[in-house]
Amino acid sequence: MTALASSTSRTELTPARRRPVAAVAGVLGGLLLAVLWSFEFVDHVIGDNVANSVLGTDAKQTAIAGSAAGVVFAFVSGFAGTFTACNIAVFGALPDVAECSAAPRRSRLAAALAPLGWLALGLVSVAAVYGFLAVLVGSRLPQLSTDTVGDGLPVRLVQASVVFGVIGLAFGWLGLAALGLLPDPFAARPVARLVTLGALVGGFLVGRPYPLFHKLLEQAVDSHNPFYGALVLVLQSLGNVLIMAVLALLLVLGTRGAFQRWLSRPGRAGLLVGVSLLALGAFLVFYWDVRLPARFGYGWFPTMPWNA
Repeated sequence: MTALASSTSRTELTPARRRPVAAVAGVLGGLLLAVLWSFEFVDHVIGDNVANSVLGTDAKQTAIAGSAAGVVFAFVSGFAGTFTACNIAVFGALPDVAECSAAPRRSRLAAALAPLGWLALGLVSVAAVYGFLAVLVGSRLPQLSTDTVGDGLPVRLVQASVVFGVIGLAFGWLGLAALGLLPDPFAARPVARLVTLGALVGGFLVGRPYPLFHKLLEQAVDSHNPFYGALVLVLQSLGNVLIMAVLALLLVLGTRGAFQRWLSRPGRAGLLVGVSLLALGAFLVFYWDVRLPARFGYGWFPTMPWNA
């Protein structure tokens, strides 16, 4: 398999009889994750403790004192929010990044960094534009609203539900396309696929209700400097994908090409990419568009003793 191999070749190698089974497995995996997920544990036990440990203070309670502190807070809070429900789907891009890193004509490090660079381009573009516009819109931004609708559903969660639902459907489409079950808009255009995946990951910011991100966004808006808003949201996004990027590098460099050779087996890359994107896309839809409304009396969704 060459660098940035086309999805057309990988789907042709995926046995037709396995594609529907893989699609169902991916969707069921996303549903199971949505049922088991505990935002209290991930947001507070993991996210808050990581941020507090790195910053050396209570990240939620301590004011962000100036632009320099905001820059640090942006990256640290992004890193701390890696495994939150509004960011976990970033790992759906990992198989695509790792697959696109096989490049015999370049050094292994360069081959690993190239797909990460294309992913970062899409990510940074969306984050910068949203950060710039968020400051211009200011307190009118639904994400900063304290209003509620219906039976107490916060407006900011309505925004989250819409944004993550759309991104989840986009992930699902790309997953089905990777399995050869839907037309692939990025067939033979793997660079465009990576940039688009990065843009979708950057779009997480548009819906994110994570408390530490909310605090950062408020501080950016209060600065009245759209360029500062763009900067801190870019850093927040880069912090969000740091662990995914490290894992991709480990897969490419740490295995000395073994992972790419494993992926090069007929049909394997398409199945892995397709199932990953479908599972995490389904998780976003089930969690944000079914489970979240159910908590406010709109519909029903099963709960576990630890997340009721």
